[in-house]
Order: sequence, then structure tokens, then C-alpha cells
Amino acid sequence: MAMNILRCSRGFSRAWTSTQSRTALSIVRSPTICLPRRNFHAELALSGIRSQVLKDVGEGITEVQIIQWYVEEGARVEEWKPLCQYQSDKAVDDITSRYEGIVKKLHFQADDTVPTGRALCDIEVDDAKYPEDHPAAALSPTPSPTPVTTAELDIEPQPPAPVTTPTPSDATRTNNVPKSKHAALATPAVRGLLKTLSVNIEDVTGTGKDGRVLKEDIQRFVAARDTPTAAPVLSKQEDTAVNLTPIQSQMFKTMTRSLTIPHFGYADELSINNITALRRSLANDKTDPTKITFLSFVVKAVSLALNEYPILNARLDTSNDKLQLIMRPRHNIGVAMDTPQGLIVPNIKDVGNRSILEIAQEITRLSALGKDGKLTPADLSGSTITVSNIGNIGGTYVSPVIVDKELAILGIGRARTIPVFDEAGHVAKSEVVNFSWSADHRVVDGATMARMASKVKELIESPERMLLSLR
Repeated sequence: MAMNILRCSRGFSRAWTSTQSRTALSIVRSPTICLPRRNFHAELALSGIRSQVLKDVGEGITEVQIIQWYVEEGARVEEWKPLCQYQSDKAVDDITSRYEGIVKKLHFQADDTVPTGRALCDIEVDDAKYPEDHPAAALSPTPSPTPVTTAELDIEPQPPAPVTTPTPSDATRTNNVPKSKHAALATPAVRGLLKTLSVNIEDVTGTGKDGRVLKEDIQRFVAARDTPTAAPVLSKQEDTAVNLTPIQSQMFKTMTRSLTIPHFGYADELSINNITALRRSLANDKTDPTKITFLSFVVKAVSLALNEYPILNARLDTSNDKLQLIMRPRHNIGVAMDTPQGLIVPNIKDVGNRSILEIAQEITRLSALGKDGKLTPADLSGSTITVSNIGNIGGTYVSPVIVDKELAILGIGRARTIPVFDEAGHVAKSEVVNFSWSADHRVVDGATMARMASKVKELIESPERMLLSLR
């Protein structure tokens, strides 16, 4: 039976079949619509959403704090490019993108704490580029249109939707577009200044790239805010809640654990006349511009003394009922540093196999990275004993606090010149400094701590004795 179509014009359909006679099948004055017809073909997904998950960053860390995002929702990110900067228990570092694509959603904001295993953000990617994350779509039936008229479905044609004009309130809401998220991206130093001065970053007009807020912008904002008016209005002063910075949060956790350690303190006064004279002599040597600091000699002296008193380099293991001391062969000596982000303690690895010159170079390297906020987890982990030179800031005496994975810490006070009697009974000038030790009194007795301190004093007051122990 053959089907012949005569005409289809202006909404009319006309058809007939030819067998022995012609019969009009349908004349319908209505728009023609389509019903699905089942055809099979391979459906290929062009794009999909992938979640960037916070992986385990090591060292037993279970959560991190977001410092700043480098991207915003709707921005394109390249694979292995930085997504955000974070602060963990050990360091400040960047998290790079696993995927290339468009950032669809940020699940956390700056200053939020993120547990490991949680999604940081969602990224729209090309599925063909990342097939291992989601298997390719299987062959599935998809609908294909088949003509049918509305008369056969008994569907009434719908009138067109009315056109409305926005009301003034709608226009107002449209104009109130939120600020670009670039404005809220700021360096840790800028965020620290914002918290110190109690300024909301959204209130500051940024003049940096993409409207980012700079230190100068904050200073101008505060100057304008704090300028006295002609008729000052007295207002009730209220307490202001300020969140801890990432460094302060880590200090809180570390010092809370330190409360379980009974501290034994020991202090002594040392003459540093000979080291000062030696450093002046080295400063006149123009062949090597490296600055040999007093701290370099102290770090080496502590390492040499640990060879005789290795218990102070050990770690106390309380993880089971049988308490143990874990003896550590390498001397990874931590050096406390004051940085724009706060107090951090990177460590010099394997001091026993380094010269005083190499120690000075490593202190210089770590100090530069600390000021820029670029210390890595490797720089900050693995310390076995700590030296804190608080004398650079001020103060003659200090009571240093032990961290939970170490058994001792040394605090160095400010160097000062005092009058002393020499061997002939004459008054002479002497440059002295106070060394303050703290030890874990659960396993370190006072006599051992005193002998260790006396050995360090001997090496500092007579630096030539260090030559006898060098290999």
C-alpha cells in the first residue's frame, strides 16, 4: 500500500492511501507536533563535573585551614596550576588542580577548616580527557521525533506567554551585583593586617590587579575611618571577636599538648668574648660574603654535645603500655623564627655532618623562605631538639616550652656587656649571654641536663675546642 502526500500548507494536513479506492484519512486544522520514535545510538558525554578532594598531606595531619583561593567560580583552571593556599599543622603550601576545566563551585571560603577527604571544589571537565574517573556512557536508546498532530492527542494549543517588563524593584536587585571575588583574594600578610586593624576586606576598595586589596588600600581606609569628625558621637564600646590566625591555631594545639610535659628548667651565663672576636675576624674576610651568626656556633655546639648526651635527642613513645625512648641518630635542630605570619620553627637537617659555614647558609635560606611564607612541610617536620634565640628581639631570661615530640629546648637571651674581674683582679668588660634550658623531667634528670648545658658552655666560651670534634 503506497502513501502519497498531496499537500501540507498553513496548518492543514491531507493524506490518502491508494488501494482499490481513495479514502481521506485526516484533515486537521492544528499545528503538527512530534512524538518520540525509538532509535539506538552511542551517547557520548561531552563534559562532566569532577570534585577536587583534599588528600592526606602526610605527617598525621587530618585537617587544613584555607588561607586564600587563587581561583573563583566560573574561572578556567589549568591542570597542576595552584587552586588555593592552605595552612596545616606543619607548613603553608599550595594545592594544585587535578583537572583542567571550569570551576563550578567552591565548597569552602578563606579561613575555613577543611578535613581530609572532603571536596574542596567542583570543576567541569572534558570527560574524554579524564575517562578513568567516570566510565564512558553505554549505548542507550534515545527518542527521535515522529510526526503526529495535536488532534490525535486531544491537546489544546497554548497561547503565547505574556511579555512583562521588570519593575523598579527588579531593576534595583539586578544592579546590586556582588563584587568580583578577586577583591577578596589577598596575601597572608594583608589578611593579618586586616585582622589586626579589625577591617572587613569587603569594605576596602582594592587597587591591585583585578581589584585585589593591598596593604596601602587598608592603610588609606583606616586613616579615613579613624579621622575625627567635627562632632564626635559617643558610642558604646563592645568586645570584638577575632578568629585565630593559622599560625596561632597551630600554636594553640601544640602548646596544649605541651601541658602534659613536666618541665625541668636550668639556666647559666656564658661569656661570648672569644666567639665575638672570631666573628669579627671572619667578617673582614672578603672571600666569603656569608654572614656567620652567633646562632650558627650555638647550633653546632648543641650537636657536638648531643654526641655525649644522646638522650636529649630522643623521643618518648607513649603509644602503648610499654614506654620506650626512640633514639634518633641524626641531629635535626629546630630554629625558632619570627616571621610576618607568626612564630615558626623550621629545622636544619643532620647538623652533625654540616660545617659551621653550611649551618649559617641553611639558616639564611630558611629565614628568607619564612619571611616570604614559602617554607615547605619538609622544612618544618622532623625536628629532634629546638634552639630559640629570643635575644634578637629582647629579654635576658626566657622559659622555653618543650614540644611533645622532643625532650629538650634551649632559649638564648640578649647579649649584654657587663664589668667582671679578670684573673689579676682587674675590672674588665665582658660580653655575656644567658642560656635557659627546659627538659622533659619524666625521663631527663637534672644532672644530665646540667652536664649537657656545661658541655655547650665549654664549646661556646672556647670555640677552638669545636675543631677537636670535627671530622
